[in-house]
Amino acid sequence: MPQLIAEGWINTEQAKALTGYAPAYLRRLANHGRVEACKVGRDWLLNQESLLAYQRTMDALGPQRHNPWRDDLARQGRGRNKQNSGGNQ
Repeated sequence: MPQLIAEGWINTEQAKALTGYAPAYLRRLANHGRVEACKVGRDWLLNQESLLAYQRTMDALGPQRHNPWRDDLARQGRGRNKQNSGGNQ
């Protein structure tokens, strides 16, 4: 029996077809809160607009998306620019 999905929400297979991202990467984006998502049973449902906005942002960054010293990562407390919590400064 097919499962009904609310409009605007897609499963990982549909998201893969839409973006080209691997299902494992999509699950990681969902799990880390980088895209709006919810887990239903063992499956992730991703908000299509949130996913497309993420993809547009990554496309706009170009090669900088791989830069661990990006300012936006530091502001989020991620990446290599985050404040050093140890005593080594």
